[in-house]
Parts: sequence; C-alpha cells; structure tokens
Amino acid sequence: MPLIPFRATRNRVTAACAWAFFAVCVWFTAWQEPLLEQRSFVLTLMLCVFGVALFVFARLAFALVFSGGLFLLLRAITVLKEQYLESPLMPADFVYYVRSSLFETLRRYPDIYSVGLCVGIAVPIVLWLAWNCDRQLFQHLRKMPRSLLRVGGIALCALLFWICLLPTGPFEQVHARGTWEKMSDDADLTNFFVNLRDSSVHVPAGSDDATAARQWQSTVTEVPSNIDPARYPDIVQVLEESTFDPAPFTHCSVPECRLDMFKPDARTRGTGVLRVHTFGGGTWVSEFAALTGMPQDIFGPGGMYAPYVLAPHVHDSLPRLLKKLGYLTVAVYPTHGEFLNGRDAYKAYGVDQFYGAGELGLDDWDETDAQMFEAAKRVYDKLKKPGQPVFMMILTINQHGPHNDPMSTLPKPFQNLLQGLPPATALNFDTYLQRLHDSDVAMQGLEHEFLDREQPTVLVHFGDHQPSFDDLMRTLPRSLPLALVQYQDYLTYYMIKSNVPGAPLPTYPMLDIAHLPGMVVKAAGLPTGAYFSALTSLRERCNGLYADCADKSLVKSYYGWVFNRLHVYQ
Repeated sequence: MPLIPFRATRNRVTAACAWAFFAVCVWFTAWQEPLLEQRSFVLTLMLCVFGVALFVFARLAFALVFSGGLFLLLRAITVLKEQYLESPLMPADFVYYVRSSLFETLRRYPDIYSVGLCVGIAVPIVLWLAWNCDRQLFQHLRKMPRSLLRVGGIALCALLFWICLLPTGPFEQVHARGTWEKMSDDADLTNFFVNLRDSSVHVPAGSDDATAARQWQSTVTEVPSNIDPARYPDIVQVLEESTFDPAPFTHCSVPECRLDMFKPDARTRGTGVLRVHTFGGGTWVSEFAALTGMPQDIFGPGGMYAPYVLAPHVHDSLPRLLKKLGYLTVAVYPTHGEFLNGRDAYKAYGVDQFYGAGELGLDDWDETDAQMFEAAKRVYDKLKKPGQPVFMMILTINQHGPHNDPMSTLPKPFQNLLQGLPPATALNFDTYLQRLHDSDVAMQGLEHEFLDREQPTVLVHFGDHQPSFDDLMRTLPRSLPLALVQYQDYLTYYMIKSNVPGAPLPTYPMLDIAHLPGMVVKAAGLPTGAYFSALTSLRERCNGLYADCADKSLVKSYYGWVFNRLHVYQ
C-alpha cells in the first residue's frame, strides 16, 4: 500500500513533464512557421500523430514525448539541411539520401554526423524513460472492447491526418502556393508535409507494345562499336537562368532590347523560340529537360522535384549518350553542388565531373556570366585531352531575381530606360536589361574562346523560365503569333552555333525544351542511338512540340515505346 501514492505521484509528474515537453516541441516546430494558418496546419498534424501514438502504445506520456520529439527531430533535420546543404527538407530525402548519398553527406559535414550521433544516443534514453515511468491506459476495459477502441482511434486519427493533407481539405490555403514558394520560403514543416502529396510521380500512360512497335520500330539505330571520338566536336552548352529575349515585349522598343546573343550570324546552325515548362522559378526542371529529353510535367506534380525524385530513375540522357561516344562530360555550377541535390542529380544524368561554386573558388549565387565562363574555361583547359571530346554544361545565375534594387544603383544608360510602365514594373525590367547587357558581353567572350579556334565546337545557349518581376511579368503586353499567345509565360529562346560547316537545323514556330538535346546531337553530327532517334522522329512528326503535339495517339505510342520498350526511365 505505501507504494501506491508514490506510483500515483510518479505518474502525475511523468504526465506533467510529458505535456511540458510537448508544449516546448510545439513552440519550436509549429509556432516557428511564419503564418497562422501554417502554424495551425502543423499543430493539427502533430495532434493527429499524437492520437495515433496514444492508441498504438496506450501510454499518454510516451505518446506525447514520441509525437512531440518526432516533429522536433524533423524540424532539427530541416534546419541542418538548410544550413549545410542549402536546400529544404523533402520527403524524398528519406529515400534518396539513405539509398545513395547519406554517408557521403555525413562525411562532408562532420557537424551533421555529430548531431546525428547525439540524437541516436539521446532519443532511445528519453523514450525508455517515458515508457517506464508511464502507466498503460485502457486496462479497465476487456480485451475485445480495448482492441476495438485502439484500432478505431488509430483509424480516426490517421484519417484526420490524411484529410489535412488534401489540397481541397480544411487547409486548402496552405496547399495553394507555387512550387518555388514551397521550396524557398520559411515554412519548412508546412512545405515538407505539403510535398508528401506534391511529390507523387507516375510514368505517363503509353500505348500497348504492338502499337508502340508499329509506330517506332523503324527509328531504332545502334551506337556504332567502332567509333572514333577524335572526330567529334566539343559541345559547350549554357543554360542562361531567368533569361528571355525582351524584343517581343511592347514597351521594350529601345536599342538595348535588341542584343547580339539573340541574333543569328554566319555560325548559327539553329535558333528560335523555346517552350519551357516552368515560370518564375524552377531552373532545375529546365536542366532536367535539356539533359534527358523529357519535360518534367509528364510525370505528374512530383516532376517539379526532378533532381530528387526523377533523376535517380533516368537510364538514358544526353550525357549518357555522349559518354558512350567517348566524351568527357562536365557540369559547371553557380551554387554549391548540394543545393537542390544538384551534384547527385547530375551524376544520375550521366555527368562525370561536377564543379560547384566551392570548387570554382566563386561566391555562390553572386557570379556574373563572365565569371562563370572564365571558370568554365579554366576547367576545360585542365580537363581537355587530345582525341577526347568534351561536353560541358554551364549554368549561369546572373539574371536571377529579385530585380528591384533601387533605380539609382543601375548604370545611367539603364536608369528609367523603358517608358510607359508603372514604376515597379519599369524598375524590374530596367534591372533585367542591365544584367542582360552584361550577359551579352560575356557571351561574346565565350564565343571567342570556343568558336574562334580550330578545335571543332558546337556552342549552345538557351534561356530558362521567365523571371516573375515580383508577379508583374504576366501583365506585360507583348507581340506574339496567335498560336503562341497561350504559351506566352513559358517562352524563351535557344541558339545553336558551330565553327564547322553544316546544314541548318530545322526551324519550328516553337521548340519544346525536351527536344533541345536532340537538336544538339544533330548539330554535332553524332550517332543518335535508339532513344534519341525516337526523340528526333517525335520532333519531326509533331513540328517541334512534345506533350502539346496535336496527335495525342502518337504521343501515347511514343511513351509506350521509350518507357516500356527502351526503359529510358525506370
């Protein structure tokens, strides 16, 4: 009998400590989200997880410690990943990093390793104490009612958790944000849970095998076994982030809107309007399309997270084809390689050497195009070997937003350059034109380095998504052919040049970015292999379009061919 008061006191103390711990966890997790609806969203999810834990373990204190600690740990992992890897935590990380790069990441960042070690020791001790100092619930019930209560409680809490994750559910406003917002704002836990649904990926439906073979069997070609890499040209490919040709915009009528980088010359093999699949952000999906020949949106909403969820499953790409032909494949990057999984994604695409800002000795996010091109030339000179062609992918970031620094900070020719626009819009556009001028000068220097020489070279540069101009871009009037008006927010440019004679590349009213790697292969005069041969045929049959092709049955048979027969993505 003397033990009973002590046991009751111990249970109350344990419960009080557990509730206090849970409150602390709520403060450091849900209440760190920037908006009230986001705080409510995360708190509700925490309570749902607490409910599931309560009915699973039938221990109040343990359920509080377990659920609160789980969210606190999730928050800690998010902060560490943001601090050291410069990218938000995503559900795919728990699959991708564990499977491919977890230990390599821990090796590069010993602080993360130390924290993980401490957590691995402390968590089991805390959970053991909470379990042993707690008392089991529902013991007054018989076995069958107790089991039904626990199963029903688990099902109800899990159902409420699922309802909260519905885009049209009680937290619809939390879900209704753009992908770039979800990957770049401070609502870390909100974004993580919203991405549980957003990261769903599916291979597009294709036709049956017989139909696919009937349509595409004739395109099959094999890469020759007796290749001579020394005959192939170097390929330098530049993705100009947030860059578009300003000439079609109505208010952009001054000479500064007509730049040489958009004008064809004697060395131009192909140029035109490029259709991308993102606006205002999401350069990583343009990288994916330009390297793999597939737009990310055919894979569903999860395709927007291509470096995480699509890249590991790619089995054919431009770099992979070039490696078969004897190329050394290289990527030159303006951020650290860990940003948005860039290094691992490029490895999956088939790139041999990856140089991020750290390896280049540059300040990530702050490089001009001239700095990127100078760094790329240094890398090229170091790696180039006689008889081995080089493929180099260069990503710039000079045009990245925002474009709203004070007008007085711009060089005088670009201050109040465009007339007839609201002040905020004019500031954004003038800033963009000033940066674009710098890129134009840098591109002339890059052409000089790689085209004014004897080494056969194909130089490609193309734009990415249009910048949002603080959500003002969509309102700007522009002059476009009627057929392109519906795509106006997704249009940029491409330019393919070469210093060796060759037939002009075909031109189209609008070229899907997924067809760009096939155009590069054609400009370089390379064997295509089965995949790029089929991709070339799709481009020709669909007049430069991809999923927007008017012949939907043809596209469906193409999907059946490349995904089910060629297995370019698995």
